[in-house]
Amino acid sequence: MNQKAGAQLREWRQRRRLSQLDLAIAANVSARHLSFVETGRSRPTSEMILHLAEQLEVPLRDRNALLLAGGYAPRYAEHGLAEPELKAVKDALRRVLAGQQPYPAVLVNRWWELVEANAGIALFTRDVDPGLLEPPVNVLRLSLHPDGMAPRIANLRQWRAHLLTRLHRQAETTGDPRLAALHDELKTYPGGETAPPGTASPGTAPPGTADVVVPLRYRGDRQELSFLSITAVIGTPMDITVEELAVESFYPADEATAAALAR
Repeated sequence: MNQKAGAQLREWRQRRRLSQLDLAIAANVSARHLSFVETGRSRPTSEMILHLAEQLEVPLRDRNALLLAGGYAPRYAEHGLAEPELKAVKDALRRVLAGQQPYPAVLVNRWWELVEANAGIALFTRDVDPGLLEPPVNVLRLSLHPDGMAPRIANLRQWRAHLLTRLHRQAETTGDPRLAALHDELKTYPGGETAPPGTASPGTAPPGTADVVVPLRYRGDRQELSFLSITAVIGTPMDITVEELAVESFYPADEATAAALAR
């Protein structure tokens, strides 16, 4: 059991591309002791497991798994958003979503599943296949699916590359098989070969926008709208559900889009 915990810690260290010496220095432990922990020759305390996990930026869900592998009880709770313990968090997140109006905003979990959204998101969902809106709704699938938002995304190749790069990085850093499977699925959708996120087709990007961010250029009914996205997470989470929530907000990337949404 201890060897299993040590092996998992070694996997996280390798995933972070750190040597044993790198981690030992960061965690202020001896490289010899760390080697013994990883090989199962030394049984780490629960405090040592959490200390190393902190240095490796292991998500709370996976820290519980490390503790269980080491023979210890999980340390972090996982409450549902409907439970009273998370009422203050839920209320705050709803205020954030409402405060983005009239700009679209969604609340998603670790696997990019839609938790809540404000009314502005109807701009993106009004003519997608209803099947894509059946729970659980995956917002990345909704974006890139040919029956979803994809036909209205003017810079689909660029936006697709941005999302796939981001998802691939997330799957690698977490080792989450669900994220890896989602990435493999989305890669099969049409939309052009993956390109570096910073590249745009000549003459297609709003001046000054593509130079600093990857915009979402969306074909509205009357005009093309350009958005930049901002991700917000809750600081210092101690609950698994809370840590895995993120707000994705879409703000106008130019004055024409701001004026159109204001109307």
